[in-house]
Amino acid sequence: MVGMLNDSDSEDELPPGWEEMTTTNGNVYYVNHYTKGTQWTHPRTGRTKIVEGELPSGWERCVSEDGQILFVDHMNRTTTYTDPRLAFATEYRESSQPVRQRFDGSSTALSVLHGRDLRGKIAIVTGANTGIGFETARSLALHGCKVILACRDTKKGEEAVQRIKQERETAACEVLQLDLSSLHSVKEAAEKFKQKYRTLHILILNAGVFAIPYQLTQDGYETTFQVNHLSHFYFTLLLEHPIRSCHNSRVVVVSSESHRFSSLQTVEDFHQLILSPPTYKYWFMGAYNNSKLCNVLFTQELSRRWPSVNVFSCHPGNMVSSSLSRYSWTLRLLFMIVRPFTKSLQQAASTSVFCATAPELEGLTGLYFNNCYRCDASNTALDPALAARLWSVSQEMIINVMKKDKLWETLALK
Repeated sequence: MVGMLNDSDSEDELPPGWEEMTTTNGNVYYVNHYTKGTQWTHPRTGRTKIVEGELPSGWERCVSEDGQILFVDHMNRTTTYTDPRLAFATEYRESSQPVRQRFDGSSTALSVLHGRDLRGKIAIVTGANTGIGFETARSLALHGCKVILACRDTKKGEEAVQRIKQERETAACEVLQLDLSSLHSVKEAAEKFKQKYRTLHILILNAGVFAIPYQLTQDGYETTFQVNHLSHFYFTLLLEHPIRSCHNSRVVVVSSESHRFSSLQTVEDFHQLILSPPTYKYWFMGAYNNSKLCNVLFTQELSRRWPSVNVFSCHPGNMVSSSLSRYSWTLRLLFMIVRPFTKSLQQAASTSVFCATAPELEGLTGLYFNNCYRCDASNTALDPALAARLWSVSQEMIINVMKKDKLWETLALK
């Protein structure tokens, strides 16, 4: 196994089931094949490493058709996924990366915010009445931030607000009705916010659905695509003025490592019939993977179009025990089985909170984070042509719905 040394007493020897790998920019990370998790620190020593310099003579780095990084040894005519420089990896030096790692996969959202005063800040968190969204909103509110919990069910939203106020009576929280399965509801929510507030410092697009049976929204689009991407895209654009009116405002899009398994690969794949497929082409996991790729692509294009805003996407954790699996009893059972080996909700909220508040990220944008640390998204997710295409198609889909609404309004008046 990669990273295993002949001397079994070596401190650097990896435990069984672990593998050492590198990102394209040389960061060393560790894969746990039992839990399917990754982390930046060595599982035994806690150290962080980096590989530097040129590849050995005769070696070449290539990218396969499915986006995998390969290393070709032309002298011995062999191919491997393992960076040959791993044998000479050095311990991390602060000057090696623009972002210094202060937290990791075990950090909680509250520990990320320890000692921070967020008074004067206004944040919106979508899907904040439960799960990771609730812990995100709670953590921000307990540190002085005014948090708007954007929820489909206002009753559950009010209950979430009361739970936060039980911990801190002076916590500033309120509920905003937002149904992501309706673009009309998205527009109403944005207008209500703008009527009351002129600025928005933090927007965390957290809400999402997973493993739902095929169904269309009232706008006529496949639900996973609209809830996870299209409505969040529209909501963000409608809030452009309050977001861009703030210095160092942040937009955080909660994506997933699942984006790496999307079937969307070419510009031709980004049209309505594939993004919002008919029932015979629908697979719940494929729809989810595609929507998570859209999240990262949206982040990339938004960061290009709004350069004064800090825009990030992130992965909260693998199979976190949240309400995301509520639509499938088999997935609920699976999530229950793996629960002892995955992050808590507080740990899962840490990366979103880090992206939304970390001072060291000021001036940076378009980055993807996992375990509170920058890492590389897939090559597909970083393709500017795909990001631009998704943006234009998303706009067209929204315009189509708005045109239908105007037509119905005209007919109703007649």
